[in-house]
Amino acid sequence: MSLFWRIFCLNAVVLGAATAVLLLAPVTVSVSVALAEAVVLLVGLAVMLVANGALLRLGLAPLGRLTKLMTTVDLLRPGQRLTEPPTGEAAELIRTFNAMLARLEHERATSSGRALLAQEAERRRIAQELHDEVGQSMTAILLVLKRAADEAPEPMREELQQAQEITRESLDEVRRLVRRLRPGVLDDLGLTSALASLTHDFATHTGLRVRRRCDSGLPALDPETELVLYRVAQESLTNVARHADAERVDVSLRDGGGAVLLDIVDDGRGMESVSEGAGIRGMRERALLLGAALDITSAPGAGTRIRLTAPVPRKQH
Repeated sequence: MSLFWRIFCLNAVVLGAATAVLLLAPVTVSVSVALAEAVVLLVGLAVMLVANGALLRLGLAPLGRLTKLMTTVDLLRPGQRLTEPPTGEAAELIRTFNAMLARLEHERATSSGRALLAQEAERRRIAQELHDEVGQSMTAILLVLKRAADEAPEPMREELQQAQEITRESLDEVRRLVRRLRPGVLDDLGLTSALASLTHDFATHTGLRVRRRCDSGLPALDPETELVLYRVAQESLTNVARHADAERVDVSLRDGGGAVLLDIVDDGRGMESVSEGAGIRGMRERALLLGAALDITSAPGAGTRIRLTAPVPRKQH
């Protein structure tokens, strides 16, 4: 039966039952309606309306749940599904919606993965050009300035030494940018060493106290998983420096039994509700690439915790 006929039949049953009660009950209605008769009719009407509303609410409840999910669904939080009722059009509609949601989540993960891989390739190219072109040019300038300063008379020597110091600081900044764009230590020495270098640089440039703990004997991770963990840690520390007003940050990498747990916890001001800007959305997209879970908890005055639970890739036989 269609939804219309089911609602129609329900209404017919309610009205028919009410009519039968009025016909069979020992109640009469006089020409001038008495107060008792009016009370009986009004009570009967109220009962019919309440019963009709309750039955309609029960019958249309799956559609209400579907509407609520459609207004709140977020493809960066996969797995949101509705339980299907056993039969009827609502069941078919919910089944179709769940299938559509699964397809959209898969397509979003695929497209995000391609975009992130292209982004990493572009970062690698820019880092390489900065290292090879700008870095080498600035190194050559430093050598020329040093030779000129050694041969220049005293008034000019001091100015050349100042220019040499400015150039050296700029070269250090270029190297730091290269490490942020593409951490060579991640490729050469692995995730633990890369996190150690990242937290050391962060503490040096921000003045915050950073406590780092990495479990020994972590499961083997593929390069893609290591890169996602590193980027999430990098973005989390950037958010701490920009927004948290913190004094200490704890970074830990632990074996969670079939998963690797990355925690970044600060003692900053926290927030009542987490506002997801471009940084957090980017972290969620990276987590989606691995099928990982990103959880953010915060409270005013209690700091913020960011946890990434990344599944350990299965070994290929």
